[in-house]
Parts: sequence; structure tokens; C-alpha cells
Amino acid sequence: MRVLEIAAFAVRGLTANKMRSGLTTLGILIGVASVILLIAVGNGASSAVQQSIAGLGTNILTISPQRAQPGSTAKPLTTADAAALVGADSPDVKYASPVVSAQATAGYGDTTHDIGQFVGSDPRYFDTTNSSVAQGNLFSDNDVQQARKVVVIGSTVASELFPGTDPVGKSMLVNNIPFTVVGVLAAKGSSGLQDADDLAVAPLTTTQNALTGYGSLTQIVVQAQSADALPNAQAQVTTILNGRHKISGTTAADYRILSQDQLLTARTATTETFTVLLASVAAISLLVGGIGITNIMLVTVTERIREIGIRKAVGAPRSSILGQFLIEATLLSLFGGALGVAAGVIGSRFTIAGIQPVIVPSSVLLAFAVSALIGLFFGSYPASRAAKLRPIEALRHE
Repeated sequence: MRVLEIAAFAVRGLTANKMRSGLTTLGILIGVASVILLIAVGNGASSAVQQSIAGLGTNILTISPQRAQPGSTAKPLTTADAAALVGADSPDVKYASPVVSAQATAGYGDTTHDIGQFVGSDPRYFDTTNSSVAQGNLFSDNDVQQARKVVVIGSTVASELFPGTDPVGKSMLVNNIPFTVVGVLAAKGSSGLQDADDLAVAPLTTTQNALTGYGSLTQIVVQAQSADALPNAQAQVTTILNGRHKISGTTAADYRILSQDQLLTARTATTETFTVLLASVAAISLLVGGIGITNIMLVTVTERIREIGIRKAVGAPRSSILGQFLIEATLLSLFGGALGVAAGVIGSRFTIAGIQPVIVPSSVLLAFAVSALIGLFFGSYPASRAAKLRPIEALRHE
């Protein structure tokens, strides 16, 4: 029997019970759409992280405290450390901004908002982090020296606390302490993992006086003279801090330095692992869909035993019966896979958990190809069972 005739029998078998065929393809549809969409979410998160880190510039070093090894004493990062990093001993360092972070709830009128990042630093912090002002002004060195209660807020904080109102010059409460808004930063956008605009920056001294106390710095943010000067700047910073913290020989450093490249590599590795995990979970849906195909095809074979017996009695070879049911299973998978691709592509048009999915073409091809293989694999047992039926036994079946 020709291939086209076998395919015609297969299509006729599928259309004989449209409801059952539709339910069978649903599992494949969900599986394929899930794989495509979740990989797209992971890829979108990775892209957002890269854009977020790239937005800070390629010449930035971030110094953070690190827990000391047993038996040794860790020294805190201080403003004196930050000041020492800029000078004759570090010609490749342009700025070094001390940073403290605080948990802060802001209020204006009857509205309150938990600020994602409340930072205390100096005016160089804005240059170092490539932050520009959209409204008003940044605070000055004199504001830091006088510990004035002024604050520059991000666009998210502005929209949450001052919807439809110019916040510049307004007084807002930060942990019930009044701060005057002097500026609003230009929007940077959300990475999906963190909203870069849910930010407030106040003078370092004010933040320490009012919110954090005079303990260790949270970070020191260093800007090199250029991206090419970053390795030299990191070496100079390491030498200065090792001398100030009495670190030598095999003594483990009580701080760590991350460049933008290292930070990008670490975060990209995390998002890639996250993407693989999501894709693995989604792949289980494809497996479940394949099991559904097996079950439905077994039911179909059982219902059509007499038909198989008649076809064998009039001379249909075993290969024709086998081919018919394999084609039926494969068509179910391909149809479900095509619908799943369409659903995944359409779903990627929407923002999910703050992340804009980015379709990976290879994931679309892979998911569709796997759906076809699932039809062949999970349809092989029912097809083989149908092909092995003896004509006499099949004709006697009630």
C-alpha cells in the first residue's frame, strides 16, 4: 500500500474522534509552549542582567566586606579606606565612593513605600554608577559635610509616593525622619530581578547619623580612569587595602573585589542555571504528553481491532498497519507541537514577573523536533501491538 494511502487512513482515524485527538494534543501543546516560554523567560532575565550591569559602565570595581577565616580578625571597610584609594599610589583610580545601605520605608501624606535600595554615599557615587538627574539637582559635598537631610530618589519611588506631582522640594519621611527631595534620577528600567529605579540616595553622613550608625561600609564603589585601566586599578586597590588591613602571605583577605566582568559572569551563570532548571521542569510536560499519546493510541487500537482484522484479511501487510498508527501518533504530536510553538511565541509578547521574554530560535526548533520524536517513540508500542494482531482473532473481537 502506498504511503499516501496509509497517511489517508491515519488522518481518517484521527478525525473519527476529534475530541479525543484534541485532548491528546493538549499535553504536547502545553509541554512545547512551556519549554519555549520558560527558556525565553530565562534568556530575557539574562539579557536584562547584562543590560543592568552594562549600564553601570565597564570601568567599575565593587569592594565588599568578606567574612574572616577562623582564627583571624576581619577589619571593616571604612571611609578612610575609600579615601586612601584615590591618590598618588593609585593613578588608575578616578573615584572611590563609600556606600552604606539601609532598610527604609518612605512616606508622604497617607502613602508609604518600602524602598528597594536606600543608599548613603557622596556625590561621586552618581558619576560612578552612571546615574543622571532628570528633575531637580544632586546633593553636594557641602550637604555631606553638613549632614543635611536631603535625598535624591529614583523614578519608581517618585511615582509611588508622588503620583502626578513634582516631588522636588517636597518633604518625605524615611523611617519617620523627614528628608527633603532635591532631585529625581533618570529612569534605568527594571531587570526583572531588581528594579534599578526603586532607589534613594542620601549623603553618607546623614544616612549614618539617622539610619545605619557608624559601622562598616556596605561597599566601596571604585571607578577606574577607563575600561582599559581596570586591571591596573584593581591591582592598585588590592595593594592599598592589603597594606591598610595588614594582609600578607597566606592571610585571607577580609574583603573581595568584583569587576563588572566578574559580576556579569557570576550573574549570567546563575540565570543560565535557572533557565536550565525551568526548561527541565517544562520538559516533564512533554513527557506527560507522550504518555498521554500512548494511552490514547492504546484505546484507539482496542476500539479498532475489527477494522484492523478486516484490513489484514483483505491483504494489508503488517507494515501498513504499523505505519498507519505511527503516522497517527506523529501527526498528533506535530499538531500539538505547532500549536505549542504558536502559544509560546504569543506568550513571549507579554511581560512575565517583570521580565520581557526573549525567544531563542533554537529552543523553538528543538521543542518542535522533540514533539515529533515523542510521537514516534510513544506511538511505537500501540502501533506495534496493532500490527501484531492476528486477522482471525481481530475479526472475532466484540
